[in-house]
Amino acid sequence: MTKRYAVVLAAGQGTRMKSKLYKVLHPVMGRPMVQHVVDQLNKLELEKLITVVGFGAEKVQDQIGGTSSFVIQEEQLGTGHAVLQAEDLLKDKEGTTIVVSGDTPLLTQQSLEALMNHHDKEGAAATILTANAPDPTGYGRVVRNQQSDVEKVVEHKDASPDELGISEINTGTYCFDNQALFKTLKKVSNNNAQGEYYLPDVLEILKQSEEKVSAFQTGSFEETIGVNDRVALSQAEKLMKKRINEKHMKNGVTITDPENTYIERDVIIEQDVVIYPGSIISGNSVIKEDAVIGPNTEIANCVVGEETVIRQSVAKDSDIGQRVQIGPFAHIRPESEIGDQVKVGNFVEVKKASLADNSKISHLSYIGDAEVGKGVNIGCGTITVNYDGEKKHLTKIEDDAFIGCNSNLIAPVTVGKGAYVAAGSTINKDVPAEALSIARARQTNKDDYAKNFKKPKKD
Repeated sequence: MTKRYAVVLAAGQGTRMKSKLYKVLHPVMGRPMVQHVVDQLNKLELEKLITVVGFGAEKVQDQIGGTSSFVIQEEQLGTGHAVLQAEDLLKDKEGTTIVVSGDTPLLTQQSLEALMNHHDKEGAAATILTANAPDPTGYGRVVRNQQSDVEKVVEHKDASPDELGISEINTGTYCFDNQALFKTLKKVSNNNAQGEYYLPDVLEILKQSEEKVSAFQTGSFEETIGVNDRVALSQAEKLMKKRINEKHMKNGVTITDPENTYIERDVIIEQDVVIYPGSIISGNSVIKEDAVIGPNTEIANCVVGEETVIRQSVAKDSDIGQRVQIGPFAHIRPESEIGDQVKVGNFVEVKKASLADNSKISHLSYIGDAEVGKGVNIGCGTITVNYDGEKKHLTKIEDDAFIGCNSNLIAPVTVGKGAYVAAGSTINKDVPAEALSIARARQTNKDDYAKNFKKPKKD
């Protein structure tokens, strides 16, 4: 098989984005655009992938990491000039080089593979990835001859009335014979209004040299969309969301309202999970069989066990067991471990805490920096008082303990196995196993106090 190389163009600042963030780092479904492109290219068994960076070079390199080599375009002098920066790494190579813009996050491995296969089959010096655009306004048109070979590519502003009627457009993704590419790039002129060296000029020079320029038409125009502003970014986000949701539904996941469900690309969801509207599942989350998520639930970097139900709640960076009930309006904060058949009810916050199997926190409690054993019942309004102003301290509640409502457990403190804490208590000493701890002032009633305290009303 012909050796394959790739060049990703990621040097532009993207002024139309009107953002401090460099264009190719804007996320689509939680992943920077350029990362989507690099990930798909790296599935093509390339000999080398080179990313051309400029603005924000260090941040782009940090994002992509070791999956690409890098060259720097010090001055942004056009796409042809950008590709020329890779010459030192590629000029002696024989094979096919694909050039892709870093702002085309919807391109797939399948389309890129098909383009390269077509290029090799045709024996062309260059091949353009084209698409039929519903509205080709603003795009360069691909003009073919009677043999369906590419005759020329004409920009919209230069097109004749007949050429403006062509719907096949140049997507800006190309394959080249590597030697022909770098030989021809040196002939490209910057004699234009912008004073830049344009990659599409290579096509015309190759045609003039009687080299074959081919075109491969993808069946999906949407896949080729380039993102140049926030409007296009939202369109790409919507299309990527649709693609991801449909993949999960085809794999046996019920998504009741796909248009209002946001699932990032790396999320794993098993069969017979049900996801209700307004749910956001992101990062490296894993949702196991028969779980129910939502409505209006946010899950990030969590493992959610089988048959667990999470409604109107937020969970981040935590492990959640099987047949757990969470919500509504609960918050599972990072580094929490929720065992099997646990209940975390409405308006409960759990932070950096472990809750062992069959424990319950039904409502209106804060459990932070805590180890909670099995079968524990934590009553309404319970707080683990974990912070002394400088350090966090650990609360331990052992198996089968019962914590009454409106209790304060002032850490560091341990409530022993099977112990009871009376409602309204403030506990600052360890409670022995099987003991009852009462830590509240004795009730005192002052007769007639309220009557004497109230001032008489004036007429």
